[in-house]
Amino acid sequence: MIMAYVAKGYYLEEFEIGKCYESVGRTITEADVVNFAGISGDFNPLHMDDEFAKNNMFGKRVAHGALGLIVSTGLSNQMGIFEGTTIAFLELTAKYTAPLCIGDTVHLEMTPTEARHSKKPGRGILKTTAKLVNQEGTVIMDAEWTVMMKAKE
Repeated sequence: MIMAYVAKGYYLEEFEIGKCYESVGRTITEADVVNFAGISGDFNPLHMDDEFAKNNMFGKRVAHGALGLIVSTGLSNQMGIFEGTTIAFLELTAKYTAPLCIGDTVHLEMTPTEARHSKKPGRGILKTTAKLVNQEGTVIMDAEWTVMMKAKE
């Protein structure tokens, strides 16, 4: 007997506006930076060259800003609140407010700001703030996400 998949994530109506949903932590590693450079093709010496980076404003190599964004989407998935109930990631804006460094342990803080039903039944639009925060409490990335979600109505 084949079991049908049952969504475990939240439906649009189940998100609490203003509530902060927090992910587990994840440490950014050398392998993360190297793999991201390989996938993206971004081998900027700011990310890849220790000697070059000693003379930058951070005094060391830093991870790609876009790596932080991608890690944040993974952390949101690990929370389980989107599992099987996300229809589409529609839009995002991101502001990078501090460097993401190799060795940082980051987590995601997501706060829904708006939920509205679509004209089509069974779906709606969820807007959230998404903050990637390091082990010192510093916000690395401050973003706004718009996601189409399954709805009960």
